[in-house]
Amino acid sequence: MSTIYKKADSKAKVLALYDEQIEKLNCLCRDLHVDTPYGDTHLVVTGNLSGKPLLVFHGGNSTSAYNLLVCSYLLKDFLVYAVDTIGHPGKSAEVSLSAKNYDYGKWASAVIDALGYKKISCFGASFGAGILAKTMCVSPQKIEKAVLLVPSGIRNAPAYKSISMMFPMIMYWITGNDKWLIKCILPMAVLEDNISNEAFATVKNSVDNVKIKAGMPSDVKPADMKQCKAPTLVIAAEKDCLFPAGKVLPQAKSIIPNCTTYLLKDRGHMSSLTTGEQEMIVDHLIK
Repeated sequence: MSTIYKKADSKAKVLALYDEQIEKLNCLCRDLHVDTPYGDTHLVVTGNLSGKPLLVFHGGNSTSAYNLLVCSYLLKDFLVYAVDTIGHPGKSAEVSLSAKNYDYGKWASAVIDALGYKKISCFGASFGAGILAKTMCVSPQKIEKAVLLVPSGIRNAPAYKSISMMFPMIMYWITGNDKWLIKCILPMAVLEDNISNEAFATVKNSVDNVKIKAGMPSDVKPADMKQCKAPTLVIAAEKDCLFPAGKVLPQAKSIIPNCTTYLLKDRGHMSSLTTGEQEMIVDHLIK
């Protein structure tokens, strides 16, 4: 079987950072593996063990470990199932699925079944939000509530909008100089201050060790998405070069029947949420 990792020791380096980031959560975490038709799938079970179940999808070429650090505000109220996307760095099977069809949605639907839930609330960011969007299309009855943060799969920007990241990436591959990697990330972050140490470490670890997947989940078909009646919160960033709010939010309102939208003004794809915005997400999922 082909591997998603670049070198013999690459997987070990990815998992070392993964475990280090899990430790930084400083809370009880349990590893869970479930079988799906697409391969073994790993989840981190954490948070409030008596809280409302929440299935969480991470961004592309990233891991649940990093995502849990970013989304730690969810741990107080929810029993979190943080799933490692199949075919991406982490502890799930190295089986790559197509981002152009609904395979990721079918996989996520199988994960819900394997967890023993008929219906569950879900949170997804970036690539993970695209997975959630496709799940809403293939298995709308399994989604209790949904949050899509800076989502792919609703109205993606044309590929040329992110072309400015290509040259710095090539220069980083050639030189290994971190300044080029920062320049590569900047179109998504807008400001260098928005690139946290954990974010940079995660990106660098993946770029150095993983065969990066450039393709994002394609836009869902409006007719398919309209079948999902679950209360849905869509949050998009004004200066997002990948999934701009000016395109994403109107499209979301037009194709998601029960949709609330929120604009991250003057922010890009990589940005921190305010305490008020975090509370808005929690309230949406709980109420």
